[in-house]
Amino acid sequence: MKLITMPRLAVLAIASASFSLTACNNAAEEPAEVAAEQIEESSDAAADRLENASDEIGGVREDVLEDRAEAIRESGEAKADAIEERAEVHEGL
Repeated sequence: MKLITMPRLAVLAIASASFSLTACNNAAEEPAEVAAEQIEESSDAAADRLENASDEIGGVREDVLEDRAEAIRESGEAKADAIEERAEVHEGL
């Protein structure tokens, strides 16, 4: 029988700690994370559609559409971040 060495013991301790933290995840935080992810994915998809359309148009309009796509992407990220921050604040209550 092999002895349990310190590196193996450390790996086991880290693994069990991570499983424990995963199990303790706040139930209120999960829906917020899902909502934030959905908002970000939705804004990314809308931005991608605009960028694809801008590729077909070209010229000055292409630049305008690409700027609008970037604004949509940034707005989605900001909204997602705000939702996640609110969930973290409520987690502490």
